[in-house]
Amino acid sequence: MEESKTFTLAEAHLYFAKTLNGKVWELLEKENRTIADDELMTHAAHASCLHWLEAGTVVNHQRGEWLIAHVYTVLGKTDAALEHARRCFALTEGHADQMQDFDRAYAFESLARANALAGNHDEALTFFNLAEEAGQAIQEDGEKKYFLLDFSGGNWHGLI
Repeated sequence: MEESKTFTLAEAHLYFAKTLNGKVWELLEKENRTIADDELMTHAAHASCLHWLEAGTVVNHQRGEWLIAHVYTVLGKTDAALEHARRCFALTEGHADQMQDFDRAYAFESLARANALAGNHDEALTFFNLAEEAGQAIQEDGEKKYFLLDFSGGNWHGLI
C-alpha cells in the first residue's frame, strides 16, 4: 500500500513544479516521442510554470518560460516559441538583479533558436552571438560547461 503524505499548499505547488519539470526533461530526452508524448510534454511545461508561479520566484518563472519556449522550439511551433522566448527575455531583463549569469545566456539562446525556427536569420544570429558571449562569461565552471554543451547541440534550424 502506498504511504500517504500531507503537504501544505505551498509544498504541493513546489512538488508539482519540480515533478512536472522533470517529466518535461524525460520526454525531451525520449528518442521516439509520440504525438501523445509531445502533447503531454507541452502541458507539463505549462503546468510546471504555473506551479512555479504559485510557489517560486521570478527566477523560477523566467526558467519556466524558457522551458516552454524550448519545448515549442523543439516541436517546431514558431509563434508559441517566439512568444515564450520573449517572455523569458522580458523577465530576465526586468529582474536582472535576481538572475544568475546562465539565466541571461539561456534567455538569449531561447530567442536565437525561436527566431531561427521562424526564419528570422538576422535576429537569430544577433541573439546567437549574444548567447555565446553570455555563455562564455558564466563564472561557475560547471554551469558554463553545461550551457556551452546545450548551446552547441540541438537544432539550430539552419542558422549554423
